[in-house]
Amino acid sequence: MIKEIEEKVNYCLNCKVKPCSLKGCPLNNQIPDFIQALKKEEYLEAYKILSETTVLPGVCGRICPHEKQCQGSCVRGIKGEPVSIGELETYTFDKAHELGYHLADCYEKHEKKNKKVAVLGGGPAGLTCAAFLAKEGIQVTIYEKYDYLGGLLVFGIPDFRLPKEIVKNTVKDILDLGIEVKYNQELGKDFNLKDIENEYDAIFLGIGANCSSKMGVEGEELEGVYGGNELLEYHLHPDYKGKKVIVTGGGNVAMDCARTINRLGAKEVTVVYRRAEEQMPAEKKEIQDAKNEGVQFAFQNNIVKIIGNGKVEKVELIKTKLVQKEGDSRLSPVNIEDSNYQVDVDYIVMALGSKPQAFVKDLGLELNKWGNIQVDEEYKTSHPKVYAGGDLAGMKGTVAWAAKSGREAAKNIMKNI
Repeated sequence: MIKEIEEKVNYCLNCKVKPCSLKGCPLNNQIPDFIQALKKEEYLEAYKILSETTVLPGVCGRICPHEKQCQGSCVRGIKGEPVSIGELETYTFDKAHELGYHLADCYEKHEKKNKKVAVLGGGPAGLTCAAFLAKEGIQVTIYEKYDYLGGLLVFGIPDFRLPKEIVKNTVKDILDLGIEVKYNQELGKDFNLKDIENEYDAIFLGIGANCSSKMGVEGEELEGVYGGNELLEYHLHPDYKGKKVIVTGGGNVAMDCARTINRLGAKEVTVVYRRAEEQMPAEKKEIQDAKNEGVQFAFQNNIVKIIGNGKVEKVELIKTKLVQKEGDSRLSPVNIEDSNYQVDVDYIVMALGSKPQAFVKDLGLELNKWGNIQVDEEYKTSHPKVYAGGDLAGMKGTVAWAAKSGREAAKNIMKNI
């Protein structure tokens, strides 16, 4: 073990209460336990401990918002720096693969059961659901609209944050559990739920919700206004060279868009966010990396109008102030009267959140008020054989939360079929 990793392993206090696991990690990974296995250089054991709760350690170790999740609950972080949990999780996955260990080595082999489940969508929720079913002997078939698996891990997170080789290795590990895949099969286009519901004992929907939310301001229909999710998924980037670009939003999608556009040669990239920097949902590291790369930030600003003759030419912004509203513990942004101003801009990217595709409302499943598929505590939809998770079901928008929904849905599917 290299000295740097050894020091970080020894820094863990191996707490009995384990707030990093119980409070901080959406997946409740047994963090002190896998770190203690690392300390003994028992790399397969460390990988096995992680694999009890997750099949995405190589991914989550790299991209999770650790400061807000596991490391944010670390006891060491109260008076100093927290344990580098993300880095150690990454190291465990990479070291295990280096030594020839794979996910199948972490699980007992089960005989194939006479039960079949279809998993629609090969993103974090779908892959996790499929893996936790397959390891128990359930016959799983993934239906994927692209000719590859990974979902937003491939198209939504740039290479500089998550190398595609890591996703490829992760997917291969999962498929090696004995999972079948039907590629180029898109729900609502190539098949419908009714076409397959009699073929399977249960169906899990993990197709995501990758349609960008709109701003609801005048001029957002102009040429040159893009949705951040679509830019990343479909690579619909225009030529940014010599152009000024505004990205509106404060999450990791906004950071990914801004950094990607900056790397594609834009003259100036500015992130507009209506709250203060400390309120940004994006991970601090991503914000700092964006700053280091030359991305500018306009905090406490709000877009009120997009101006142009057919295409974007200017944007009108207004300054905001943060006020405490009655019954709300969070400071809310309020526009400051007569603080409007205009700036020249060539492109505007909306990274304000996402919603399901339009065809979801035609699936015959009950939706919630936000247009997501309604699920109960068992992740079951209004159809008795259909379960859902991830963004499609309105889960919290991180890979770990999506993966948790896939894992828990798998447990409930096995209990009910």
